[in-house]
Amino acid sequence: MSRRRVKPSLYISVDVEADGPVPGPYSMISFGAAVAGRQDADGFTPTDPEEHTFYRELRPISDEFDPRALAVSGLDRDRLCREGADPAAALAEFTAWVGEVSTGTQPVVCGYPVAFDWMFLYWYLVRFTGGSPFGHSGCMDMKSLYAAKAGLPLRAVAKGTMPRHLLSRRRHTHHALDDAVEQAELFANLMRWEGPDT
Repeated sequence: MSRRRVKPSLYISVDVEADGPVPGPYSMISFGAAVAGRQDADGFTPTDPEEHTFYRELRPISDEFDPRALAVSGLDRDRLCREGADPAAALAEFTAWVGEVSTGTQPVVCGYPVAFDWMFLYWYLVRFTGGSPFGHSGCMDMKSLYAAKAGLPLRAVAKGTMPRHLLSRRRHTHHALDDAVEQAELFANLMRWEGPDT
């Protein structure tokens, strides 16, 4: 297949806050998404990560939770039980939003690291909507991307060891939308970075 005929990718930075380590027994209590950029045969084009965003706080799906995990987000679980969005409705709205922003492209989730966020998001999408607009493997890990470009073992990588010019200037707040926007900026910087000498 010609490089010119490959469908472009639209990268969507996603951040998840949860009240435990795995979906099912525990709940995704909020998630945020921000469009980070588009890649086609001519390269990567970043977007303003605040231009196209999505955020929901969700009603928990079980009574189980880990107080330490819950404390990370600072969200009030009792309030979410009363006022959080129904997961089926929220995930259907998210799927529709992904469809709108990714017209003509293939949407890809990106995260730092992506494993935790993808695990929750994919599980919720399949459980509550019956499928995923990203397919079963449409995700990219920023930590792996940096390790490959920097020539480092994956477990040696941490944000604190990255060159400062790659990092977003935004604070990591553990508010899912704030962190999705911050990660979108990191992703755009990583995609344009050619390696340790640049």
